[in-house]
Amino acid sequence: MFLKRLLTLICFVTILSVVKNFAQTPSLSQLFYPNITLRAEYTPESVSNNGTKFGFNRTSAVGIIPLSTEFSAGFGFGKKLDIQARHNLLITNVSQINPSFDGLEKPEGGYKTFGATFIQIKASLREKFWLYGVGGGVTQSNETFFNPQPYFYGGAARLRILGIRTQILYGTAVIYNQKFRIIPIFGFTKGLGSDWKISGILPFRASVSYKVSPWLHLDFNSVYDGYSAGFQEYTTTEKLIRRQNYQQVRFSLSANANFLNVFNLGLEGGLGTFRQVKTFNSANETLTNLSLPAAPYLGVSLRYITSKSKLSSKFMKGTGIEI
Repeated sequence: MFLKRLLTLICFVTILSVVKNFAQTPSLSQLFYPNITLRAEYTPESVSNNGTKFGFNRTSAVGIIPLSTEFSAGFGFGKKLDIQARHNLLITNVSQINPSFDGLEKPEGGYKTFGATFIQIKASLREKFWLYGVGGGVTQSNETFFNPQPYFYGGAARLRILGIRTQILYGTAVIYNQKFRIIPIFGFTKGLGSDWKISGILPFRASVSYKVSPWLHLDFNSVYDGYSAGFQEYTTTEKLIRRQNYQQVRFSLSANANFLNVFNLGLEGGLGTFRQVKTFNSANETLTNLSLPAAPYLGVSLRYITSKSKLSSKFMKGTGIEI
């Protein structure tokens, strides 16, 4: 029972760990076997409130690397037996973002992102179920890449299992991106019958999933995302450091197909809404603020799961749960 509850936690964490990166249905194997997901998306130009046209495309690669899985047993307070399990993993991501204004790429060469996140999933009879995470990265233009404005984040969350098909998660995240923000997090997953499931990590994502067949899933998604990137602006006398923020709420339908046991192909289409592009100076003062109408977008992704390690396979076999 303890191992099965731990697997329930890890399956829930899968949703959290890939919430900003994939159009695909998360799978438990993503957290136990090394894997990489390649993704490309395109949003065509649309006219902003001041007449400027804006669009962008983005390509990315996200790797998930399991680091260790540990079990221990001992006696805690009151000489009561305590069993603990820890699973550690590293998530790395690189991406290329190419915004365009009035048909011209700006900045030239776009933005490059490099980031990493360490996650520990901990479960014990005494302390129950916890998730810890810390990470950071940079998103910069070619000119400012060696003079970056990094971002950092970290947080902790507690999981409560209300039933085999119902779980909730709550906690707090601290984010630094030119200023500190404290964000409360609430997550949930609920199975509805044998084929339907609703899940989410608020305020970032909510999804309704439908299992068409063992190899095909459909997902109806709402996602809050965007990017925050540093670039350099030139005047006749000096070079000025700037930051561009893009935010949107996406509503989409994605189809995800598994094939050859190690590949997952995802196709996604939808509408980006509540879209804004802001530019800030080094003092974090707003220089420009473009409001954009809703615009369509398309995305495609391909995930490859590497050979299954003996450690992970033995652990999963011991739980009696197929992934």
